[in-house]
Amino acid sequence: MKILYSGQQIYDLIPQRPPMVMIDTVWESDDKAICTSLTIAQDNIFVSGFRLEEAGLIEHIAQTAAALAGYETAVHGLPPELGYIGEVKNFECDDLPSVGDTVHTRMEVVAKMADVTLVQAETSLNGKPTAVCQMKIFIQKNT
Repeated sequence: MKILYSGQQIYDLIPQRPPMVMIDTVWESDDKAICTSLTIAQDNIFVSGFRLEEAGLIEHIAQTAAALAGYETAVHGLPPELGYIGEVKNFECDDLPSVGDTVHTRMEVVAKMADVTLVQAETSLNGKPTAVCQMKIFIQKNT
């Protein structure tokens, strides 16, 4: 896969800023799906001991949704829009990544109505699924 966005370029897609940035690479994206990754650093605010907490995985998935929405605005030269998690449904986590691990998330749009987007996400660790969920995301349109 080819890197589309990384490093400082991520800020073109998401409204979050350090220390809350939970994606470091966008591998592919279109208006229906996106693939992102995050390498877990020791100073990540969601790391406890040497492992990323479940809340960190949920925030990583939410920021993947933000990057998907941001990709849609970036291709039109617009700044990223704010999004809010409306619901996390059917979250399952089989393993928590450790410091130094890289998680990869693939997200697809299931449905979209007005300012609400329903997405399905799967996060993998070392090529094995580690977390899945559905999220409802509310997007606050730029004015």
